[in-house]
Amino acid sequence: MVNVANPWLVGPAPRKRLPRERLEERILNLLSSQNMCVLATMGGDGPLATPVRYYHRDLVVFFTSQAGTPKLRNIERDPRVSIGLFAPLVGQASSRGAQLFGTAEVLLPGTPEHADGMEIYRWQSDAVERGRSLADPPSGPLVRVVVDRVVYTEHWLRREGFAPRQFWSRSSS
Repeated sequence: MVNVANPWLVGPAPRKRLPRERLEERILNLLSSQNMCVLATMGGDGPLATPVRYYHRDLVVFFTSQAGTPKLRNIERDPRVSIGLFAPLVGQASSRGAQLFGTAEVLLPGTPEHADGMEIYRWQSDAVERGRSLADPPSGPLVRVVVDRVVYTEHWLRREGFAPRQFWSRSSS
């Protein structure tokens, strides 16, 4: 056998599934340890992948947008979205990321849903960075994505005999 740094990565991947609670914990940890994702929408001209800064509450993701952007037009046309996020990759052993699939909803200012979402979205740091007053929260649309399904990948799981690719679905609750 070749001397390798992580011998548990050698050979076929295990197929064992994580218990649901442990998988949810890992997904939430990934969501909490990152703040950028790529949002994929489908428009009349085809797919659009847009980097966005996000915040989340459990498996509900929030991000802001300017009114009238292509991503908002796409969401209004077809609210089904995909979100890709990942942790920095140092090597195969550190590979960790997720594909989230869900339904997006544009929340307009002045609605209770927008106000609730703005409690999650930490806009204050952006306001300070841009020299804006903390007395004036953003007044544009907020997007809420309720995640229905997740494909989670973490190669470190192989160390414990679990498959590196795991699947979560809200309907399995």
